[in-house]
Amino acid sequence: MLIILDRDGVINQESKNFIKSPEEWIAIPGSLSAIAALNRAGHQVVVASNQSGISRGYFTLATLLTIHQKMQDELAKVGANVQAIYICPHRNEDFCFCRKPNPGMLLQIARDFSVNLSKQSWVIGDSLRDIEAGLKIQAKTVIVKTGNGQKTIQEAPSNIPAFTDLAAWVENFIS
Repeated sequence: MLIILDRDGVINQESKNFIKSPEEWIAIPGSLSAIAALNRAGHQVVVASNQSGISRGYFTLATLLTIHQKMQDELAKVGANVQAIYICPHRNEDFCFCRKPNPGMLLQIARDFSVNLSKQSWVIGDSLRDIEAGLKIQAKTVIVKTGNGQKTIQEAPSNIPAFTDLAAWVENFIS
């Protein structure tokens, strides 16, 4: 199974001012060990993240890569890894196809991993954009209550399951 995770608000703490440096990237308690559990259970894990801070000039692609290296280093400390990280650097007003809630980024993941997303994937997110993107590709979709999740529960279709955090979903999923 391919598990597609949003980054901010799912793996690490959300920031209304963007995560602009490795120092600002702080893992949500339990998220890294949850990814390790998914890895041990044989699931592939990828990240799909809107990162409009690049096009807004808040940080560069090089800085984003150092943030992602910190994430991978922290994951490695608990025996975990993500197989790939996909980002969309555009803003809403750029009208691109890759920015969630559009499905472009997820469709690229499907091509790269040769999976049928509607049968072989889960999309886990904390924002309505994540949930809508997952629904557009007919993936199994879950809300986590971390990050923007509490607000998203009010906006999302009522049939979308919600969990306290990534660790709670993983525990339920694996058992």
